[in-house]
Amino acid sequence: MDIFTAVAEPNRRRILELLSKNGQMSAKDISKNFKMSFPAISQHLKVLKESDLVIVQKDAQKRIYQINPKKVQEVETWAKNINDIWEARFDRLEKLLKKQNVR
Repeated sequence: MDIFTAVAEPNRRRILELLSKNGQMSAKDISKNFKMSFPAISQHLKVLKESDLVIVQKDAQKRIYQINPKKVQEVETWAKNINDIWEARFDRLEKLLKKQNVR
């Protein structure tokens, strides 16, 4: 699944925020932060895993989740590129407006 489709859902973004703040967390610990069923949380975690946004390690019967820093870096790089494009557009607009005020 595409990473942007995965993060479009608010509960999945919240899971990523929890993992960012807490590092590694079990699925059970993640589910304690939500008012939804454990199977629903498991489905969200599955989507995050399929999009490669989280890394899963098995520890006996537990699954331990953590952020995949490489994928988060991809999102950050994309956002920076978009920001750079908009900054350049605003710079051109500012120059044009200054030029029109001078004349």
